[in-house]
Amino acid sequence: MLRKRLFNLSLILVTGLLLSQTPMSQKPNIIIILADDMGFSDLGSFGSEINTPNLDAMAKGGLKMTNFYNTSRCCPTRASLLTGVYPQQAGVGHMVNEREHPSYRGMLSEECVTIAEVLQENGYSTFMTGKWHLNARPEQWPVKRGFDRYFGLLDGANSYFENRPYRPNQKLTYALDNKEYTPGKGFYATDAYTDYAIQFIEENRAKDKPFFLYLAYTAPHWPLHALPEDIARYKGKYLKGWDKLRTERFKRMQALGVISKKEQLSPRDEEVPAWESLTEEEKLRWDDKMAVYAAMVDRMDQNIGKLRAKLKEMGADKNTIIMFLSDNGGSYENINEPGFTQEIREANKKLASDPTSFTAYEFEGANLSNTPFRKFKRWEHEGGISTPFIAYYPGVVKAGKVNHQPAHVIDLMTTSLDLAGANYPGTYRGNRIKPMEGTSLVPLLKGQKWAGHKEIFFEHEGNRAVRQGDWKIVSVFPENTWALYNLTNDRSELHDLSSQHPEKVKELSQLYDAWAKHANVVPFVQLLEMDKQKKQKP
Repeated sequence: MLRKRLFNLSLILVTGLLLSQTPMSQKPNIIIILADDMGFSDLGSFGSEINTPNLDAMAKGGLKMTNFYNTSRCCPTRASLLTGVYPQQAGVGHMVNEREHPSYRGMLSEECVTIAEVLQENGYSTFMTGKWHLNARPEQWPVKRGFDRYFGLLDGANSYFENRPYRPNQKLTYALDNKEYTPGKGFYATDAYTDYAIQFIEENRAKDKPFFLYLAYTAPHWPLHALPEDIARYKGKYLKGWDKLRTERFKRMQALGVISKKEQLSPRDEEVPAWESLTEEEKLRWDDKMAVYAAMVDRMDQNIGKLRAKLKEMGADKNTIIMFLSDNGGSYENINEPGFTQEIREANKKLASDPTSFTAYEFEGANLSNTPFRKFKRWEHEGGISTPFIAYYPGVVKAGKVNHQPAHVIDLMTTSLDLAGANYPGTYRGNRIKPMEGTSLVPLLKGQKWAGHKEIFFEHEGNRAVRQGDWKIVSVFPENTWALYNLTNDRSELHDLSSQHPEKVKELSQLYDAWAKHANVVPFVQLLEMDKQKKQKP
């Protein structure tokens, strides 16, 4: 009997010792994957004809959120994602244009912390690959904001094949950790970001530490560059035209439960001609361009599959949560806008499938990407701020869950810290840190009731919006007139109810004014005046 008791006691002591030595390895690995300029309907699981089997498998085996929001533009979304506060509070209220105002410094404020900085302090290895676009000053590089390892593009856009500036006198920088990097022969950005992510994860195997990976693809942001074997799968598939494709996507989205059966498809954007009005040559050029765009999304999905395969090979797939989203809606931008070099303008005349081309998706392609919504990147209508969101975490997130509650990119900081059991700091490196604005998605991930947000706020370049439950007000700069929509059955924002419910407009506009003061938002007119005065200074 005594021998048995001693054996049991020894077993308890050994078990306790083992548990005390491995607490960090029990914490989940956290991966956030961000696409660039990808629209709401560009994944198969959200209605697209593009082949995205890996992301679709994650959606089927995890959680799909249909009312998830970004901030409608690349820099602000990245700032909010990493810090858990609104872009103005993070110092990136506009882009990386540097201004003498705390909300528009064009770089992350010292009064906020990144997910990487907090998790690094809590025993995590922290990695980033891909697009930074939060200022390319050396003191602002990712390795200075909490990332142990980094590989990627510090700027907003670049050739996927080579380092080539698209504006006069502009330097575009790829970096590996804290040194500049020159892409070599055979370089393709989407593949390179994944390869380095896998390398960093493999290097971490020798450490008894969980990891945080922020994988920020540049795909499918312009320039439209894809590999020949990927393009070949889509050539000819877009000759049916964007009008028919929008209708087909819309029907699939309803069948998938992404949008309501009562929802309406928004009319073709006024900037987009009817497909049948195009010449045969124009149709062939657009088929080529849309095939390249699809190939970029396809290649990104292939790389996500490659990353998942590596996690499975390492035995880390069951203890890793992957969250996927896009930084804004489909982009209307084109290469004929001011600021591009003559070399780039000439490259824009080539077919997108030519690797020496430099083209964009423009209004025509973006209108398809954002099915069924109105507007695009930069606006605060649903087409600008809506992103597909997928969370995959085996054993925690129940397979096949679809949630329609509004959520926002500010929630990812709160969620990550909740998953890691990490505390958000009140101070960091001697600076007082602004409180988080987001709400943890962990209850929702676990299938529990989630309180969500009372309101979510938006502002970019004078375009504004407030979402409260099913109600939303939105305005366009410079008119600044509030329109009111009930998103229950009108997420396409086709029926303005402002004249029928003036009291609701007043209520929500007052909430916006209070938030704008809280977040230190500068009216865009004043921001433009600041820029004008800066240019006039000797």
